[in-house]
Amino acid sequence: MESFEGLADEVGALESRVADAIFDSVRAQMRFDGADEAKELERRLSKVRRSLQKAERLLRGTSDD
Repeated sequence: MESFEGLADEVGALESRVADAIFDSVRAQMRFDGADEAKELERRLSKVRRSLQKAERLLRGTSDD
């Protein structure tokens, strides 16, 4: 069985990938005026990122709750 710490590391790596995707969507917004799709994608990815950050904290046993 995989350790919670290992799962937390994987979730953390996924969160980093999502952060990169957010950066890419912001860059697209700056490149194209009226990039509404990029703005919506940024909002969705930001929500995903926050959820992943929370999941990582919970797996590590360091929840802010």
